[in-house]
Amino acid sequence: MAQHFERAVVTGGAGFVGSHLCARLLEDGTEVLCADNLATGVLDNIRHLLSHERFRFRQADVTTALTVKGGVDAVFHLACPASPRDYLRLPIETLRVGSRGTEHALDLADRKGARFLLASTSEVYGDPREHPQRETYWGHVNPVGPRSVYDEAKRYAEALTSAYRTTRGTDTTIARIFNTYGPRMRSTDGRMIPTFIHQALAGEPITVTGDGEQTRSVCFVDDTVAGLLALAHGDHPGPVNLGNPHERTVGELAREIRRLTGSSSEIRYLPAPVDDPKRRCPDISLARAELGWRPRVSLADGLNRTIGWFATEATSGEPLRKVAE
Repeated sequence: MAQHFERAVVTGGAGFVGSHLCARLLEDGTEVLCADNLATGVLDNIRHLLSHERFRFRQADVTTALTVKGGVDAVFHLACPASPRDYLRLPIETLRVGSRGTEHALDLADRKGARFLLASTSEVYGDPREHPQRETYWGHVNPVGPRSVYDEAKRYAEALTSAYRTTRGTDTTIARIFNTYGPRMRSTDGRMIPTFIHQALAGEPITVTGDGEQTRSVCFVDDTVAGLLALAHGDHPGPVNLGNPHERTVGELAREIRRLTGSSSEIRYLPAPVDDPKRRCPDISLARAELGWRPRVSLADGLNRTIGWFATEATSGEPLRKVAE
């Protein structure tokens, strides 16, 4: 597989991970078409890319259609509300982008003879009974619970991607992304690390749901993007776990963020959400063997870089502006 893409399409490219992926593709010399309907994406995430000669932004809804003139040799399908607050607010839209949106993105890749990468999620494992989670694990998911609109959208998207590969010969792969964090996350999106950082910097109580003993494995966005590119440039069909295998409790992460920010915020415990996973940690043996990939950014380094970005945004007088709901 070629180690350079001439032209790539990134759906959801104005989102958190998508914007970092677009920037990295541009650094690699790729022409990038970023498609995003800005339902949860933020135009400011890509504002610094708009003047780049190889970057194009199209405000478009991939659940309606996805047509591109000219050649394309990679399609990265990242479009989807990713935080619980967003997909609970947009349940039908989340299911549509996992179904219709994925089909349109697959059709584009199939027509162009492009490599297709589906950004799936560790949420397909649900509240897992296997630990750590391997790609062969089928999951423990509530199909009608509040999180199901996201879980099942991604599970369907994986099934559809696999069907295109087996029946049409489309060159596809699937990445299962575990908790990712870094600059450009929205402080109001409800996910753990941006919430904790925002609260600590503001001197507000740091709100931990449940008893804080539930675990997560958090991966800095630069490492996640490196994994996505390694998978896209290879020939493995996936699914492949991309995440940090070093498990941390949510309470431990809250205390570490409080320490790194120098905050005196109290840690306040709230009831756990319905179907909240108790343990979440990837087995990345496959990614190591097939991609030569592993996370390289330490937790302290990643958190400091993220805290620094949030502190700058909070004090610059020009916080990230959401341009559409």
